[in-house]
Amino acid sequence: MNILHVYKTYFPDTQGGLEEAIRQICRGTGSYGAHNHIFTLSKTADPQTIRLPEATVWRSRRLVQIASCDIATPKGIRDFKQRVEECDIVHYQFPWPFADMLHILTRVRKPSVVTYQSDIVRQQNLLRLYRPMMLRFLASVDSIVATSPNYAATSPFLRKFPSRVCVIPLGLDETPEARPDRDLLRSWENRVGRDFFLFVGVLRYYKGLDYLIEAVKNTRLRVVIVGTGPEERRLKYLAKGLDNVTFLGFVDDHDKYALLRLSRCVVFPSHLRSEAFGMTLLEGALMSKPLITAEIGTGTSYININNETGLVVPPSDPIALREAMYALAGDESLARRMGLAARSRYEEMFTGSAVGKQYYNLYGRLLAREAGS
Repeated sequence: MNILHVYKTYFPDTQGGLEEAIRQICRGTGSYGAHNHIFTLSKTADPQTIRLPEATVWRSRRLVQIASCDIATPKGIRDFKQRVEECDIVHYQFPWPFADMLHILTRVRKPSVVTYQSDIVRQQNLLRLYRPMMLRFLASVDSIVATSPNYAATSPFLRKFPSRVCVIPLGLDETPEARPDRDLLRSWENRVGRDFFLFVGVLRYYKGLDYLIEAVKNTRLRVVIVGTGPEERRLKYLAKGLDNVTFLGFVDDHDKYALLRLSRCVVFPSHLRSEAFGMTLLEGALMSKPLITAEIGTGTSYININNETGLVVPPSDPIALREAMYALAGDESLARRMGLAARSRYEEMFTGSAVGKQYYNLYGRLLAREAGS
């Protein structure tokens, strides 16, 4: 079973939650016997082929980027068509409008899956132009996977294809990096202390970090922000003069898990539906940390159950966010109880192997359907 995963970017060019989601799907299905390949674009595409433990990455050169949509060269279109011919199933990550065009333009006839990561939220003017192609693309694939029942129920586009939609969450396997050694923990504790509130992610417009910074003004609540991104400079300006907000930039997995171990709670205040799931929440749950999220009708509230695995607050509400942070900062036993509940829910629903099995079974059903047609 050869699977071709399709998305605009992947490791090592970029680091983000969606790249990690693809890696976990590859790892999970690979443990059941799938052979995974990834078609992606790169600024240089040198080398063109990279062999990673989870998959072989085939990179074509990016020609241009328009409104965050990466577009390939004509050679990239030919490369994609060739890779499709060599695979059994094509697995797209949505949204990437250029992938819709690739699928339609090259007339893909192999069984196809779309993992629907998010509605298009911000670029509404462009959506009006893109909508006909998007709907044609979604109508042409064999299966659409929503990452949570919350998103399946609230997305106006997913509701148009009820017979094609199923739910498979994203998953995360525990790795050796999740067991940081004492020296690393001591090093980070000397630098940032412990029992802080931790955010990990790409610093984007929909992450709600404006509200997090506002929430901790004039308080002793300490926040550590891990990640880089297009909002970094503006957020640092907003936090200027606050000695309880620390920006660390990008850190590797060893350091990330050390920071998770030292933290009191993972705070993830994304306030727009562009945040469809939140891999960081799984990392926090894996490390038995309570979670704070905003209710935006997406997978964040599928991972984090209010008053069970953490606290859920209204979006864009710094006062409610501050109150939730105070509740966990001031009650160690509550934080511990919610953290253990988060770990239990992770083990029950969100391990990489469990999610990999669901995808492997889906691939098998599609191939059996094709063989019987």
